[in-house]
Amino acid sequence: MLRHNLLLIYRSFKKFKSTFIINLVGLSTGLACTLLIFLWVRDEMNVDKFHEKDSRLYQVKESQQLSGNIRVMNSTPGLLAEALTEEMPEVEFAATVTPAFWFEKSILSFEDKDIKASGQYAGKDFFNIFSFELLQGDKDQVLADKSSMVISEELALRLFNTTENILGKGVEFQHEKEFIVSGIFDNVTNSSDNSDFILSYEVFKDINKGVLEWGNSGPNTFLTLKEGTDPGNFENKIKDFIKSKHTSTHRTLLLTKFSDNYLYGNYENGVQGGGRIEYVRMFSLIAIFILVIACINFMNLSTAKASGKLKEIGIKKTIGASRTTLVFQYLGESMLMTLLSMLLALLLVLLLLPQFNLITGKALSLELDFNLMLALICIALITGLIAGSYPALYLSKFNPIAVLKGNQANSLGEVMARKGLVILQFTLSTILIVAVLIIYKQISYVQTKNIGYDKDNVIYFEREGKLVDHLETFLTEVENIPGIMNASSISQSLIGGGNTTYLDWEGKDPDEKVFFAIRPVNYGVIEMLDMEIKEGRSFSREFGRDSLKIIINEAAVKTIGLPSPVGRVVNRGETELEIVGVVKDFHFESLQQNVDPMFFILIPEYTSKIMAKIEAGKEKETIERLQALHESFNPGFVFDYRFLDQDYQAQYVAEQRVSVLSRYFAGLAILISCLGLFGLAAFTAERRIKEIGIRKVLGASEWKIMELLSGDFAKMVLVAIFIALPLSYYLTSNWLDGFAYKIDLRWWYFVGAGALTMLIALLTVSFQSIKAALMNPVKSLKSE
Repeated sequence: MLRHNLLLIYRSFKKFKSTFIINLVGLSTGLACTLLIFLWVRDEMNVDKFHEKDSRLYQVKESQQLSGNIRVMNSTPGLLAEALTEEMPEVEFAATVTPAFWFEKSILSFEDKDIKASGQYAGKDFFNIFSFELLQGDKDQVLADKSSMVISEELALRLFNTTENILGKGVEFQHEKEFIVSGIFDNVTNSSDNSDFILSYEVFKDINKGVLEWGNSGPNTFLTLKEGTDPGNFENKIKDFIKSKHTSTHRTLLLTKFSDNYLYGNYENGVQGGGRIEYVRMFSLIAIFILVIACINFMNLSTAKASGKLKEIGIKKTIGASRTTLVFQYLGESMLMTLLSMLLALLLVLLLLPQFNLITGKALSLELDFNLMLALICIALITGLIAGSYPALYLSKFNPIAVLKGNQANSLGEVMARKGLVILQFTLSTILIVAVLIIYKQISYVQTKNIGYDKDNVIYFEREGKLVDHLETFLTEVENIPGIMNASSISQSLIGGGNTTYLDWEGKDPDEKVFFAIRPVNYGVIEMLDMEIKEGRSFSREFGRDSLKIIINEAAVKTIGLPSPVGRVVNRGETELEIVGVVKDFHFESLQQNVDPMFFILIPEYTSKIMAKIEAGKEKETIERLQALHESFNPGFVFDYRFLDQDYQAQYVAEQRVSVLSRYFAGLAILISCLGLFGLAAFTAERRIKEIGIRKVLGASEWKIMELLSGDFAKMVLVAIFIALPLSYYLTSNWLDGFAYKIDLRWWYFVGAGALTMLIALLTVSFQSIKAALMNPVKSLKSE
């Protein structure tokens, strides 16, 4: 029986070659898209999930009530981990870790090699908390000594060309101090922490005494709870822990599951919410859309070609074939088609995966492990059942007597169902087209918006080595280089929230703490970045030492509430600071956030990055001259620079990738939809060939014939557009709500997307319509 059914399926595929090819291309393309998205979603969902103690691994964060809003920050007091370990019996291990962004890549030297690598300081129980596999070394001892350094396997190969016999070897750090390699850890690809080396936190405490005070925040705190501990109860217990150490603080603590930080990194008024999970949901929905569109093609074309199988079905049912037998036969045809499509889809995925990895910035691979095989089987079964269920149930229910009399074909229910599926296809396709357009417009807006300063052709690099003590001398030499327009220094890249502080002023509620971003700078930074001074002046040597003067932004003016802030005094703790200028608001964080109050303060000795403005068109030769100066002035330190606009664009990497991927997937969705429409148009033209011949004999023009054949499809697509536009407005406006600064949703975005959908559909149908309209009526009216 199985052999008989397989033979029937083979004959069906052979008889309806065009339908078979359309179904195979549509399903395989849809499955390939679904598999690529599945691999990406699985990788995103597994980031940081590899830690053995994942269910008990938490990060402690700070919550602050600021101007009526609750702000959650990763920073915590530097003594918190040690205190929690000593005073809270629920804590198994706790460790303080410095954020990776605190330190740019450092110079590590061994013999004649100088290598830039990223690192962080961590408490001694770091490897008891996180499951980074130690290839060499004892996790209880690798960070127990101040002179210890744990390096990654990749860094070991770069420094020593081997991972064998390197424990105990010395590595020079920043050409200042030697550390001894005490362990080697394995590089993990699906980790949010990609540091090359780790030093003891005790070293950091020695050089940064501020972390020993409970009034300060900065490092991150991670811990594992003992088995059976309720995290909610523990969070309530430690909520006011800082207040017990520093009575004047307003800060409270909260607990978040560490592996949730990657996907749920955004907080709204103190509540953990969105983040990367929004894009995971978006692409999961796109995968479902594309697969549904591909399945609809199969369902439509299978029911459409039913007229060619009616007598076969009638004869089978007359000689005793049950409905169940027929259902299994047509489901078998669907399953076999899905299996062939899945094999072709796997081949497409293997071919497209390298390019897909370039777009997504990942290192995905198609390894057929148990989980992936199970997922493939489930996708194939679900797809086969969805694609084949309606044709199987529809074809098997025919009355054999009515079929053999020729009274069953093209029932109203069949036609309406087919039209409904076409409408659903083009509704989904139109939604995707609108989404692509809105995402593209928003990304273009982000990239071209005036952000309040000139970021073009500005480079920056670390102030290290001799530059620490001879900054002004070096800046003078830099400004003498042809092609350098300005040079100065700043505490960090202009992009990102950075350090924060609190100010007090006359008339402020003493119980209210107001958050300000702070940027220590050198002379000339504001002028170099072409920022607009709205009131007062910039920092200038003409006024003597300006170290107790600050320049605030417009958001700070609104926060302070003083109509004429220039000349007013504010307090930073016990220090009085005079406001000498107001700078126009500029975006130092992404456009997803409002501009926060901030101020510049002139402290050249606190600046850690050197910035230089390069004349446009002379970037290459100017950077080469600057590199030569750096190497001669600061031997042993690699000249590792970045452009400021790179940092700005890096804030929108996720959005840019979404924009590119959505364009590809929307294009494939409309392609698959049009394949089905093409097949239906061909079927319709073939079924009405005699009608067309008669109309032409009676005088109908080719244009009338084309209008006749295209009209029904145009109406279906038009209905789809009317359904899709309000849905797409709702979805895109929700996505844009994630940006504080965004485009306006204009009516022509939606009308344009609808018109494009209609144009593509009509072009698809027109080929078959023109072909049928030009056919010789004599041929079409001949008897079979």
